[in-house]
Amino acid sequence: MAQITDSDRHQLKAEFDRHFDVGLHHGAQLAVYVDGDLVVNSAGGTTGPEGAETTPETRHLIFSCTKPYAGVGLHQLIEDGNADYDDHVIDHWSEFADAGTHKAEITIRQVLNHTAGVPYGEFDNQAEKWGDWDAVVEAMEEIKPVFDPGEQPAYHTFNYGWLVGELIHRISGQHVDEYVAEHVFDPLGMDRTSIGLTDDEPDDVATLTGFEEFDRCRNPGEGLGIPAPESAEAFNTEAIHRAVIPAANGIGTARDMARFYACLANGGELDGTRLLAEETVVEATRTHAETESDGTLSRPARYALGFWTGGLANDMFGSFSRERMFGHAGLGSIFGWGDPKLNVGFAYVTNGIREESWEHAARVSGMSDAVRLALLGY
Repeated sequence: MAQITDSDRHQLKAEFDRHFDVGLHHGAQLAVYVDGDLVVNSAGGTTGPEGAETTPETRHLIFSCTKPYAGVGLHQLIEDGNADYDDHVIDHWSEFADAGTHKAEITIRQVLNHTAGVPYGEFDNQAEKWGDWDAVVEAMEEIKPVFDPGEQPAYHTFNYGWLVGELIHRISGQHVDEYVAEHVFDPLGMDRTSIGLTDDEPDDVATLTGFEEFDRCRNPGEGLGIPAPESAEAFNTEAIHRAVIPAANGIGTARDMARFYACLANGGELDGTRLLAEETVVEATRTHAETESDGTLSRPARYALGFWTGGLANDMFGSFSRERMFGHAGLGSIFGWGDPKLNVGFAYVTNGIREESWEHAARVSGMSDAVRLALLGY
């Protein structure tokens, strides 16, 4: 294991604290595993404009960082021989499409790498229905492809989770939140993480805080305390916290997320617990689809199977981004990545959201670089 000194930690903490000093968010967590050991587990600020102290145990809404958790559940079922990446979705979910249609050609691989051709639809804007899984299933059975399956990488913001979630349900017989809790979170000791809150849990999730559009980092403090932007406003409600949204409402901590990536960066095993076989990890985290202009995000993108891969300009993995790095972002400055070459798992979780995504990319990329400089020497 790399030798981490107090000076290294002080250097990294200074960068972590600077984000509070310039008013980027109220609260944040940073966690890093190196060679299987938790070497950083920082927290600071507050859980909202008038919230309590943010600690390493504070649970945050992690948005699309939920996608890899659900994806690993599906990888496990495939690894166990219950399905294959190139199975058609209708092989396991017959009502999903009519035989002989383009939609019937969609495969599990295409769902996982965002080339299924159904990236968005009316259901994306019907937050009042997201807690009704029967409505979810009906919406996915009715949705029409926007692109031919396998042709155009296009980020499936919500539909990735609905499709992966129901595939897990159809294949395993368990609902996705229960399956992932039993087979991913519990074995790995991710004790503060779930897909949605259960009925018997308190709603103690940190409050998302928005910033006015065009409020830049050079205006410290301005914009803090206003409601989260429209794209995230529903995610401050208890109804959404208690729904099951496998692409968007994971609730957890940076420590748990970094532990997840540390496991995968180590070939799928950590502290005697194996989530996936090493060959499955390699397949799941290599690039399967790439585009200069994503059909949803309108920017370059690389997709593995449930993960993003690195090596693109301004991709949040940092200045030393490489294609064999893998991870995922959530709305705002929430990002986790694994680096199998260096055996590192990284997670940065905050409760501040800006409308301009480039600002989030810049600050997370900077934090990734700070980790490399402080802990790895470059």
